[in-house]
Amino acid sequence: MDAATALGDGVKIAALLLLCALSAHPANYYITVAGLGGLPEYEAQFTKWAADLEKQLQANGGDAHIVTLSGNAATRRQVEQALARAASEVAPGDAFGLFLIGHGTFDGTDYKINLPGPDMTATELAGLLNKIPAQRQLVVNMSSASGASIAALAKKDRIVIVATKSGTEKNAPVFARYWVDALRDPAADADKNGTVTALEAFRYTERKTAGYFEAEKLLATEHPLLTDTAKGNAVRDPKPDNGQGVLAGAFPILRPHTQIAANLTPEKQKLLTRKQDIEAKIDRLKYQKAALSDGEYRQQLTALLLELARTQAEIDR
Repeated sequence: MDAATALGDGVKIAALLLLCALSAHPANYYITVAGLGGLPEYEAQFTKWAADLEKQLQANGGDAHIVTLSGNAATRRQVEQALARAASEVAPGDAFGLFLIGHGTFDGTDYKINLPGPDMTATELAGLLNKIPAQRQLVVNMSSASGASIAALAKKDRIVIVATKSGTEKNAPVFARYWVDALRDPAADADKNGTVTALEAFRYTERKTAGYFEAEKLLATEHPLLTDTAKGNAVRDPKPDNGQGVLAGAFPILRPHTQIAANLTPEKQKLLTRKQDIEAKIDRLKYQKAALSDGEYRQQLTALLLELARTQAEIDR
């Protein structure tokens, strides 16, 4: 084989590898764990919420990898195996989400999610999550006393959402019910772009949870919080003023259009991915506005909006 032929073959191989890389799409990995109910009514409720959540997540189409552990299957060993499997399968560019439903406890030192057999502490969960290479992670702890898990779970590039503000809020939360509703109620999609982000789902659920206690004329026994700054300073109202919500606003949980996208050409799929990236940049820019001059902000926003418009025009052709 002469040098020219070898070079030509090398170029073809490089082009093929590039094409494969460009056609690859980030996947979504979701694990839901519904722990012990204690009483039959809670057992049935937790299992149903987990099943409903799985159904909603399936709307993301074929690129969604979903594992649901509930009832007797939600043991410590099964959770460890599911997270270890995710650590070996998830790529850095993928999105990973862990949803915890059930009862939690806090003894003043450790938070634990109640599972059949040995329970699991937040520190143990964090150790397993830290082995998952996904650079976009979401943990939604919908259990009682879940506020006590924040310190252990908070980490760079990880969004942590909890149903309670501390480990002392021990009543069975209603948060999970409204979290599932957030993924099936069009009202949760605040900007009406067809995608429900972690931030939109949190705001919807927090509002519905507060509304429940008001409607029932009950003293609120849970106060949902969110942090995505790698610190334990979770807040109830994420916004630019407190610096919370940037990652959550750019983390899509539900993309109803992805099943339609599966039938599109590779070129159209790339355009949809580009559109989502631009929208995420716009969301991040909004949070950075306070650190920019008016001129810089308008210039960057205008450029992104023009790019978004051009991309949408290509999609619509």
